[in-house]
Amino acid sequence: MEEHLSLKEKEQAEEVMIQQAFQELLNDYLATKHRKRVEIITKAFNFANHAHKGIKRRSGEPYIMHPIAVAKIVCNEIGLGSTSICAALLHDVVEDTDYTVEDIENIFGHKIAQIVDGLTKISGGIFGDRASAQAENFKKLLLTMSDDIRVILIKIADRLHNMRTLGSMLPNKQYKIAGETLYIYAPLANRLGLNRIKTELENLSFKYEHPEEYAEIERKLAATAAERDKVFQEFTAPIRAQLDKMGLQYHILARVKSIYSIWNKMQTKHVPFEEIYDILAVRIIFKPNNMEEELNDCFDIYLAISKIYKPHPDRLRDWISHPKSNGYQALHVTLMGNNGQWIEVQIRSERMDDVAEQGFAAHWKYKEGGGSEDEGELERWLRTIKEILDDPQPDAIDFLDTIKLNLFASEIFVFTPKGELKTMPQDATALDFAFSLHTDIGTHCIGAKVNHKLVPLSHRLKSGDQVEILTSKAQRIQPEWENFVTTARAKAKITEILRREAKANQQKGESLLRDFLQKEGVPFDASAIDRLTNLHNFHTPDELMVAIGSGKLVLGDADRNLFKEKGGKNWKKLLSFSFGKENKDAKEGKEEAKPAEGKSEKIDTKKILKLTEEAISKEYIMAECCHPIPGDDVLGYIDEHNRVIIHKRQCPVAVKLKSSYGNRIIATQWDTHKDLSFLVTIYVRGIDGVGVLNEVTQVISRQLNVNIRKLIIDATDGIFEGKIQLYVHDVDDVRTICNNLKQLANIKEVSRIED
Repeated sequence: MEEHLSLKEKEQAEEVMIQQAFQELLNDYLATKHRKRVEIITKAFNFANHAHKGIKRRSGEPYIMHPIAVAKIVCNEIGLGSTSICAALLHDVVEDTDYTVEDIENIFGHKIAQIVDGLTKISGGIFGDRASAQAENFKKLLLTMSDDIRVILIKIADRLHNMRTLGSMLPNKQYKIAGETLYIYAPLANRLGLNRIKTELENLSFKYEHPEEYAEIERKLAATAAERDKVFQEFTAPIRAQLDKMGLQYHILARVKSIYSIWNKMQTKHVPFEEIYDILAVRIIFKPNNMEEELNDCFDIYLAISKIYKPHPDRLRDWISHPKSNGYQALHVTLMGNNGQWIEVQIRSERMDDVAEQGFAAHWKYKEGGGSEDEGELERWLRTIKEILDDPQPDAIDFLDTIKLNLFASEIFVFTPKGELKTMPQDATALDFAFSLHTDIGTHCIGAKVNHKLVPLSHRLKSGDQVEILTSKAQRIQPEWENFVTTARAKAKITEILRREAKANQQKGESLLRDFLQKEGVPFDASAIDRLTNLHNFHTPDELMVAIGSGKLVLGDADRNLFKEKGGKNWKKLLSFSFGKENKDAKEGKEEAKPAEGKSEKIDTKKILKLTEEAISKEYIMAECCHPIPGDDVLGYIDEHNRVIIHKRQCPVAVKLKSSYGNRIIATQWDTHKDLSFLVTIYVRGIDGVGVLNEVTQVISRQLNVNIRKLIIDATDGIFEGKIQLYVHDVDDVRTICNNLKQLANIKEVSRIED
């Protein structure tokens, strides 16, 4: 009886907690400027609460707490209204309970049901273990965006809450979800202008993937906070005085670079935390006296502060005259502070700040209470995605890559010969520009004139360029074009046309080969085709057919002689010597796969895999792309041969695998004791001088008796740089060597690199 009572008390306590959380959501909603549709939100909450009753999350809390938390994010952090809040409360009902989309429509109407349906489509679907459920879900996600962009905004809110509560998940699930977040959701949030959410998603992903580095940077940020605050106060004091004199209503904020951004810069620039100089930026947010003067006020503030501090001539970013395609508007100027450091100042109005933090949600056409605005750039982006989805890539990873090209891209502004302004992603080429005008123009493009000078198709455009595309009807798409276009639209179109041409050539090649074999009296079967494929060093029979169909390969005497040879059974043995590198690699792959095939037990992805010396020597493969060593943050990937391949967690290949084959990821842990040696490459750069090389080698050979395998040093104009390949036991060895090399007077930069 007592036990029963305590259970009842527990249920009552949970109900109080749920009602309290919902009341907080209602209070947040009532504080917004949206129409006060409390009744429908309450109805959605009661419906969801009843549907999820008795169901618990992995953390042990009632399941309904998740939809309430997502609805709070939708309301407070994205700024959406009652329709979106209801859809957020109901977003898991159809997937997790017996209710259908029709039930939702009957009770809540078409619009809410449509959004819930879109969210269900993203999560649902049975894909099994073979292909990537994540990539398939991503296609669905993008398709549903076209119907109503609120679908993706609620999905991003759902992902943000999942990331905030990721601690209760198994480690291999953490890596999958964190990797997918960094690869897909953070760039999507960025593209939709959700700057604050993008930053938090990146930071949380980084925190779970690299906990030690995260804690280290967090500690260093805290240790330098007082110093940064002093710089901020001193730097902004004269600016405040000037803005007060101008009679403006404003507030000034210090913006500290995110932990993930700092780490990313440390990785790409190979510099320590202490050498990241743009950790602090300053944001001036003002209230214009009237909206007509908003843009002028931005430039007035710029002129006023550039009289106080000297501006950097190349670092004025005018996102006011030309807003980014996600709606972002601000004026960025970099000023030289009195401490000798450059500090970026972002100038924006309150309206611009809302758009910067909430993106499209701050000003979009579906806004409750009316207010239809033309979101031309968003529409164009969605249309590009739809075009790519109409011809989806066969490979999930290729598909994600194609889309991602445009997710992360910064923008440049270029002009047509008539002076029309076009927005293109940064690093776009002349050929990308041609395809952005029309597929026909891209297909027949032979070159371009940039600022009246002739340039090749691969020429990278810069902001302010005036571009004229030159075409010829005789021109056809070339396979190498795929290597230098950077926009998703151009890449998708080129791939589609090449694939279409290859298919036509394949059919033609098949017909020609059939005729040829018929004349020789040889049956048109797999055996004959395989022999010809091997003879001409093609990977697949399809490649052989395409080559014959396109005229690149003309069948002749060598092919006839092939079928006149005696003892066909030994033919394959002979081929293995002439098959070239591919055959050798394939053979090695098979040999490598043998141990795994011999193992009958299935690897349990839920358990953490211990990387012992014995297992590394016999069972697991260290990835060639990133050369992980003990101490690196790593994960395992189970390939199709049931082999475990160990990758660094931040390795680009691993990032793709986490996003596309998350169900094959396994959490791993080093359990080595300095018995094995691993090859690493150390990069050094510094001032050239007599005996520098001797000092470097002395430090390395003195430290831990490390063996140098290879040393390449190059000196130019008094600066030397070098790569040293050496054997180490783990990351601690690398750290010790790098720290000791940094002590040398002439050495200015030391880092471990992937060679």
